[in-house]
Amino acid sequence: MDWFKLSLQLNKFPVNRARKMLDEIDQIPVNQYQNFIETKKKEIVDYHLNNNNFYKGFIGDRSIENWEDIPIMSKTNLQQPLEQRLSDGFNLKNSYIGKTSGSSGHPFSFAKDKLCHAMAWEGFNDHYNWHGIDLNKSLQARFYGIPLDFYGNLQERIKDRISLRRRFSIFDLSEMKLQNFLDRFKKSKFDYLNGYTSAILLFSKFLKKKEIVLKEICPSLKLCIVTSERLFDKDKKIIEEAIGVPVVNEYGASEVGLIAFENPEEEWCLNSRDLFIEIVDKNNKTLPPGEEGKVVITSLFNKAHPIIRYAIGDIGVLSKKSTPKKPILESLIGRTSDVAKLADGKIVPGLTFYYVTKTIIDDTGNTKEFVVTQTKMDSFEIEYVRDTEFNTEETTKIAEAVEKYVGKNLKVNFKRKQSLTRSKSGKLKQFTSLID
Repeated sequence: MDWFKLSLQLNKFPVNRARKMLDEIDQIPVNQYQNFIETKKKEIVDYHLNNNNFYKGFIGDRSIENWEDIPIMSKTNLQQPLEQRLSDGFNLKNSYIGKTSGSSGHPFSFAKDKLCHAMAWEGFNDHYNWHGIDLNKSLQARFYGIPLDFYGNLQERIKDRISLRRRFSIFDLSEMKLQNFLDRFKKSKFDYLNGYTSAILLFSKFLKKKEIVLKEICPSLKLCIVTSERLFDKDKKIIEEAIGVPVVNEYGASEVGLIAFENPEEEWCLNSRDLFIEIVDKNNKTLPPGEEGKVVITSLFNKAHPIIRYAIGDIGVLSKKSTPKKPILESLIGRTSDVAKLADGKIVPGLTFYYVTKTIIDDTGNTKEFVVTQTKMDSFEIEYVRDTEFNTEETTKIAEAVEKYVGKNLKVNFKRKQSLTRSKSGKLKQFTSLID
């Protein structure tokens, strides 16, 4: 029984229709694919100009003659109540609603219509199938965090069971916890690992220290998928040696779905079926393959909420081997993350602060940006951009979240600023450790 697919269908996601549409897209000849992309680009822009007041206001009185006349949409543009950004006929009940992790320092809520979301999940499964992984049948060792509140935790546990995922919580990556991880692999027939790059890398270093190859104690393993953080070549080598299976790089974002996935030929293939992805310069003009610029994404099928020429916050380069049907990402700059080291020996991935940010995010969009810095073993500083200071109730709530997800007896200092310091690429790094 394909429990994951069944759960989507029970929640009225049109999976079969999505499957048919993707199959039809795949049948489009290479020499006609550019026409398909251009048609879908025009259709989605026209749809939102006719059915979405937020997008009509965003475009304003600009004259749109060419694609590059369309203004770039940033994350800050989306930091306003979600209800104000939905298209006519869509609401919080008949759409898929999610929140971004805030890993770039710009958290916001988003919506997808159910067909768009079903297409995204079918697309994930297609790409996983490249490597012999079936989301409906393959057992996943999931190196992610998990909400610690009762209902959030329960909801994720249920989703994990339905989706054939077994959670390896990355909130504590001390050697004792890593040994517990290892013991679980000895007892279960996992097909693949999936999770944050930094967490899987730490586990791999633990395995190498013990001179263990994971596949030798868990022969069913076929693949390791790393996501959410940049994968460096030297780290990929460490993981492959320790796990004993190929490592595949996934690039995605919750608001748009799968952006790029590594194929068996080690090409980082961009998703050209339901997304249009371009690289633009500082003047928002499309760059040719081989030139470095901002990654800008258009969701071609999302009618619930406009994601059109959306700057995701990364810098990338298209390969010169790219075609309209098979664009290839040559390189990507972004999503690196440090780890926090605590006095008691606990090691916590920087992306753990994703779960802390859930206490900062609010749908009114009051908190525009934030970054977290570990200044001492027991001290963290949160810098944020907001119209008003956090009040005592809010700072207490955030401090409690740090204690729950990171560790106890930690000092958290808050600094409200007019703007935050960015890297050379213009991207905010959500977490930085100053501890050697």
